[in-house]
Amino acid sequence: MATNHEISDSYRAAMLAKAETLTEALPYLQRYAGKTFVVKYGGHAMGDPELAHDFAEDIVLLKAVGINPVVVHGGGPQIGRMLKALGIESQFVNGLRVTDKQTAEVAEMVLAGAINKELVGWIARAGGKAIGISGKDGGMVVARKVQSKAPKAIEDDGEPLVVDLGFVGEPDRIDTPVIDTICAAGMIPVIAPIGVGEDGATYNINADTMAGCIAAALGASRLFLLTDVPGVLDKQKNLLTDLTPADIAELAQDGTISGGMIPKLETCVHAVEAGCEAVVVLDGRVPHAMLLEIFTSRGAGTLIRA
Repeated sequence: MATNHEISDSYRAAMLAKAETLTEALPYLQRYAGKTFVVKYGGHAMGDPELAHDFAEDIVLLKAVGINPVVVHGGGPQIGRMLKALGIESQFVNGLRVTDKQTAEVAEMVLAGAINKELVGWIARAGGKAIGISGKDGGMVVARKVQSKAPKAIEDDGEPLVVDLGFVGEPDRIDTPVIDTICAAGMIPVIAPIGVGEDGATYNINADTMAGCIAAALGASRLFLLTDVPGVLDKQKNLLTDLTPADIAELAQDGTISGGMIPKLETCVHAVEAGCEAVVVLDGRVPHAMLLEIFTSRGAGTLIRA
């Protein structure tokens, strides 16, 4: 049985370790005070209440120490489940959902409704104040229609067949005053990836793309893409901790990165080349991974900068 002296020593050591963690964070707190961080929240972390709670705590902590977090969330699996429940079949081309008017209405309902407000609720329970919006609010995101080249489908002239994806868009213009106003009021913007076209139509936007364009428009200090992998891995499955756009081009060419990681990293390259200081790809399934990346010297993912 442990003596009072042993318990006291153990407690003192634990408290000392906490103090050292805080002092290690000090230079990072000073560096990032007043900066803007855009965080793309998605993947399996969205479906796990414990991870959602941890994420909300991290976001509230960032706001409390003087950083302005801006959250952009996805929701593809939730949209898929709702479409299935309604008996609507989904088609995908190059990873993008073909979206007719009915599917677009369901996507907006799920993204700007259920998921957005659930995330606002998690942040409120963690002690923060969040406002849930979509790109349509205040004319924040004007979208343009996306078309995709169908894999293995060739027209008579030898060119790849262009597929109409319906109401799938990408940001054409981003007006940031809505975000700036929310942040200045001491609140946290939580943004659903929906935009409005010049034609007044509603467009579903890939959440990574939305987050990257918002980070660039804000000149954010960091864009965090929370994923279901530790970061960008080499062929031996080791974590690559630092990359440049040139490195990413080489990794794509030699087949080190493939599948869904390619468009994700294209978003990273666009963001850093268009005004965001750096992007971090990290594992959203690891509790408080974002805090480890921001406030420790070891980091927790792959850092990409121009």
